[in-house]
Amino acid sequence: MVTPQSTSKLSRALFMMALMIAGEAIFLLPFTVARIFRPTLLEVYGISNLQLGAAMSAYGVVAVVAYFFGGPLADRFQARRLMVAALISTVLGGVVFANGTSLTGLRILFAFWGLTTILLFWAALIRATRVWGGSGSQGKAFGLLDGGRGLLGAVIASISAVIFASFLPSDAALATSEEKASALQAVIWIFAGVTLGAALLVWFFVPEEEEVKGGETQDKIQWSMIRPVLGNNLVWLQGLIVICAYVGYKGVDDLSLYSKDALGFDDVEAAELGTLAFWVRPFAAVGAGFVGDRVGHTRAIVSCFIIMLLGYLVVAFGFIQPSTTWMLFVVVISTCTAVFGVRGLYFAIFKDAGVSQALTGTAVGVVSVVGYTPDIFMGPLMGYCTDTYPGATGHEYLFGILAAFAALGLIATIVFTRLSRQRAL
Repeated sequence: MVTPQSTSKLSRALFMMALMIAGEAIFLLPFTVARIFRPTLLEVYGISNLQLGAAMSAYGVVAVVAYFFGGPLADRFQARRLMVAALISTVLGGVVFANGTSLTGLRILFAFWGLTTILLFWAALIRATRVWGGSGSQGKAFGLLDGGRGLLGAVIASISAVIFASFLPSDAALATSEEKASALQAVIWIFAGVTLGAALLVWFFVPEEEEVKGGETQDKIQWSMIRPVLGNNLVWLQGLIVICAYVGYKGVDDLSLYSKDALGFDDVEAAELGTLAFWVRPFAAVGAGFVGDRVGHTRAIVSCFIIMLLGYLVVAFGFIQPSTTWMLFVVVISTCTAVFGVRGLYFAIFKDAGVSQALTGTAVGVVSVVGYTPDIFMGPLMGYCTDTYPGATGHEYLFGILAAFAALGLIATIVFTRLSRQRAL
């Protein structure tokens, strides 16, 4: 027999499941294609790594503006409706992506995705997750969100890698440009289908916020209420933590290309390495969320930045050689554990920063404007390093930069912890 309590538990489980799937699906087309299949994408479109980085930078420029306006938007309108509109719009961009476009068209496409994935979606997702977590399970909520996103990403990455390989000869190095183009197109269509399916799940399983709150209507945020968030120093410091963590996350995009340029992996082997990073994510994010609720969110973040710093330095100093590829897998597993651990925690510290739930969307907007600026500069930076310094050298320079950001994130988290404790006294 289904009791009201079990129905409530089921509803909450379906609610979180929809958030997990939607939260990952919407970024499959703008980011996952380039992350796993970057060498093939460059060849099919006939562009350099720097040109792809410039196109992705267009996404970042639009996204930075969209983060700011998307935050208050999420505090004024229902998350479910915003997210469904965002997912469907992103799929429309996928149709263009699958059929090919010019370099200029690619830049416009990424700019368009900056609007669909951020203005309409991001703050709404974070607000809905904070509502799900309540007052005592923020680490659990955000850990489950990123862990679930990671699990979906890993499954889809693995399936897409198999499908991608099925379009190519057994020796991938002998594949023609036409075969590679067909394989890439198949992957893009799969990602578009998953994104559309996520829109349906959100519509049916994410409730209106009045329902989440048991029928209590929440006062809508006024634009004038942005000022207290802007004046909160801890919110800006949280943004700095997100910047440093997100730089590390963007660095994951370089793994497949690094393995090919520096260690001689072919396209399929490079894609498989990128897929490994995806499988680390669900365990790291969920584990970090539960650990953060027990030992403290900022303490867990500090540990993650230390691991990131050490892992990046191993690559930056050239310790990994073609004869010691086992070291690459150790670095990938350890640093990705830390990167995705931080991602599962950095939105769980709004309470430590003194942000009320009513202002969650606005705070997400401010933190994201600062924190996700790597979407603007990391693509061109990665392209410059790898195109200007061929082979392993460019990648080592890049990982040296990642190490510097990890060190800055470590310092920022320590300062945040001390200031938040002072505020609580």
